[in-house]
Amino acid sequence: MNKKLGILFCIVLMSFVPKADNTFVERQGKITFFSYTPVENIQATNNKVLSFFDPETKQVAVRILMRAFTFKKSLMYEHFNESYIESDLYPEATLEAAVIDFDQSLQSQTRIIKGNFTLRGISRPVEIKTNITKEEKGYRFEGELEVKVEDHEIKVPRVLSANIAKKIQVSFNFQYEPHEK
Repeated sequence: MNKKLGILFCIVLMSFVPKADNTFVERQGKITFFSYTPVENIQATNNKVLSFFDPETKQVAVRILMRAFTFKKSLMYEHFNESYIESDLYPEATLEAAVIDFDQSLQSQTRIIKGNFTLRGISRPVEIKTNITKEEKGYRFEGELEVKVEDHEIKVPRVLSANIAKKIQVSFNFQYEPHEK
């Protein structure tokens, strides 16, 4: 079942890739999340994020493999994947969005990326303030968003609820390069 979802998502991603001659891809995008807790802060990084950006249509698609997050402690990795995200059932998170008022002629701009973020099979609308820089070979997207635990029905045991933040800070850094056809 999960394999079928992954294949379907790749088909959806690829369906908008050929529409323009100047589509850009990021194969090793970086996403970091941080959760402040009174006991111990939780931080993880994922350097294997796949994303496409089409400057003509202004469309952005992102695929995040949940098991690709790395933690300082293996127990955090285990709890994240087994208890909170349930990575066996929900192996990836996705974003399907558009950059509002994107201007290809500008070297640097701050724009809103507006679309739907899906985590644990639950899709929520998001608006993400993003710094976009035009570089020699492509574009760099940097920004932050806040993900509410309750919005994606992440179950936190009552005993641990004081130790897990209600909102998780997520930052991203994508370096898009031309997509080779």
